[in-house]
Amino acid sequence: MSQMFTPLTLRDVTIRNRVWVSPMCQYSAVDGVPNDWHLVHLGSFARGGAGLVFTEATAVTPAGRISPEDTGNWNDEQQAAWARIVDFVHGQGATAGIQLAHAGRKGSTYSGFTGKRGGVPDADGGWRPVAPSAEPFPGLREDPEPLDRAGIAGVVTAFGDAAERALAAGFDVLEVHAAHGYLLHEFLSPLSNHREDEYGGSFDNRVRLLLEVVREVRSRVAAGVPVLVRVSATDWVEGGWSEDDSVRLAGVLREAGVDLIDTSTGGNVLTDIPVGPGYQVPFARRIRTEAGVPTGAVGLITEPKQAEEILAEGSADVVLLARELLREPHWPLRAAYELGETDPALWPVQYQRAAR
Repeated sequence: MSQMFTPLTLRDVTIRNRVWVSPMCQYSAVDGVPNDWHLVHLGSFARGGAGLVFTEATAVTPAGRISPEDTGNWNDEQQAAWARIVDFVHGQGATAGIQLAHAGRKGSTYSGFTGKRGGVPDADGGWRPVAPSAEPFPGLREDPEPLDRAGIAGVVTAFGDAAERALAAGFDVLEVHAAHGYLLHEFLSPLSNHREDEYGGSFDNRVRLLLEVVREVRSRVAAGVPVLVRVSATDWVEGGWSEDDSVRLAGVLREAGVDLIDTSTGGNVLTDIPVGPGYQVPFARRIRTEAGVPTGAVGLITEPKQAEEILAEGSADVVLLARELLREPHWPLRAAYELGETDPALWPVQYQRAAR
């Protein structure tokens, strides 16, 4: 059996293979409620053979959305809508994961589908975003509000509440989004965190909020539920969050009960990133090797042979695909065919004639 189609067990959850769907924002919800678009979008990946299907970044509060069209999981209506989608994903043999997120200073942003760019003003349904410090992200809302201690405590509680709702909706795996310049990453990076209290300054202070969120989520869920964290392993800027920081953080997160580090990069500042095939894989490999925690690799992984090599050489425990799955939702089925995997159970019964 290929590495890609070897099941992976995290705590009490066994995932049928190591091709996972990376969270991809769809900007198609109304009042945070996922709808038929999300059912078909996510359901197509489960039908297409993916092992774990992650939702898009799903806000834990209304102000935690990136755009007014983001999904959320802070009320009963959203929870019920997610349950319907989870049921379909499970019906196709896949594992359902939700990425819990808070956009921070990058919140209240036009999705791009509107033809507008930048921050959404209050008059158009926007809101004042929150952040570790008053410094805005270039080109977005100019008025981020620094979180006080009560606001920080509220964010921690909101992640815990959303985690409980996610499990009630049937999700199997939870991921805390601490990457791409959103709130938890903003606290991690000295480029966006200029606080002088216990949440700013030193490494230990800057990672405090993420650890509080992880511990809150872990305390709200059963011991057998996997909790993952997505990180940006580097800001790609001198003096910013670094690869060394990420290795150190991964070890701390492992001790806090995190089961896998979903390893991405960038997003907190505007800078040039040396993009190329598998360009983020070395970060996943270093975290896995030095911090002793399983990792996921993501970023321009496009071909089955490439993905198989990443896993076979020990660079990561899973691969996560995004745009390649938008182009080809049945990519895992093609990969199985090319790698000689003949188990018909990977294919929906309606499609099994194509597996012969």
